[in-house]
Amino acid sequence: MKSPAGPLWYEFYSSSCPKAEKEVTSVVREIISKDHTMGAAFLNLFFHDCFVRGCDASILLGPTKSNEYVEKRTILLRGFDAVDKVKAAVEAIFPGVVSCADILAFAARDSVLISGRFGFVMPSGRRDGLVSQEGDAFRDLPTHSDKIEDHIRSFASKGLGADDLVALSGAHSFGVAHCGDVVGRLDKDPTMNATLNAALKEECSSDNPRQEVYMNQVTDTNKLSNQYYRDVASGEVLFASDQHLMDLNSTAAKVAYYADNPMVWMAQFAVSMVKMGSIRILTGSAGEVRRFCNVTNNGA
Repeated sequence: MKSPAGPLWYEFYSSSCPKAEKEVTSVVREIISKDHTMGAAFLNLFFHDCFVRGCDASILLGPTKSNEYVEKRTILLRGFDAVDKVKAAVEAIFPGVVSCADILAFAARDSVLISGRFGFVMPSGRRDGLVSQEGDAFRDLPTHSDKIEDHIRSFASKGLGADDLVALSGAHSFGVAHCGDVVGRLDKDPTMNATLNAALKEECSSDNPRQEVYMNQVTDTNKLSNQYYRDVASGEVLFASDQHLMDLNSTAAKVAYYADNPMVWMAQFAVSMVKMGSIRILTGSAGEVRRFCNVTNNGA
C-alpha cells in the first residue's frame, strides 16, 4: 500500500508496476557483481542529478541537434549505459510507467545496500525533466577545491544542512576519481598525507587528467563505509574539499564521531540520501516519464 513521504510516496509503483523495485535491484546487483566500481558510479550519478535542476534525470540526457550543451558534458561521470540497462529491463515489464529519475534513485539506494551492507527505503513518484543545460551544472555543482564554507552554502541552497554534507561525503569512501581532480594538491597541500602524496604522484605521472585513481587508498576501494572519516582525519583523502571538513570545529567533530560510530553514520547517510532525493522534484503531471533515459520523448 502506498504511504506518503512528503511530495513523494513509499511503494509508489505498488499498483502500476509492482515488480519495478525488485527488477531494478536485480539488474543493479548483476551490474555491480560484474564491476564492483559501479556502486559508486550509481551514487555519483544520483548526487549530480539532484544537485543540478533537482532529481529529474536531467543528468542522463544526451546532446541533440537543438541542444548540444547538456549537463553530462561538464564532468567525467560513469554509469550512463548501466542506467539504460536498468531502464530497459523495467520497460520490458511495464513500459512507460517508471521514470528514469526514480530508477536512478532506486539504483543509488541499491548500491548502498550492495556496496555498504546497509539499507533504507527510498520514496518515489519523481517525473523526468525535459531540459538539460551545461550552464546549470557549472552554476549548481560544488567543486573539489571548494572551502568548507562554500560547500555548506551550496548544500544549504538545496535544502541540506551541514550534517547532510558531512554524512553524504562518506560516499567518497569508494569508487574512482581522476588525476585531474587531485594533481593540483600534490607537493602543495601540507594537509595531504606524505605517503598518499607520493603514491598519487606515481599514479598520475602520465599527465593524463582522465587517468582513474581509487578514492580510498587505504582499505577496500569498492566498499561504502565510515573508513572515509578516518582517512579525512589522517589526511588520506583525494579532494581538498574533503580535507576541508577539518577546518571547522563543528564538521571536524562530526568526522571524528562518524569515524568511531559507523551505525550512527549509516543512519544519517540514509536520512540524508532520502532528503537529497527530494530536491526540486517533478511530480504529478509535470515533466514526463521517458521511454529512454538519454532522450526526451519528443527527441528535442
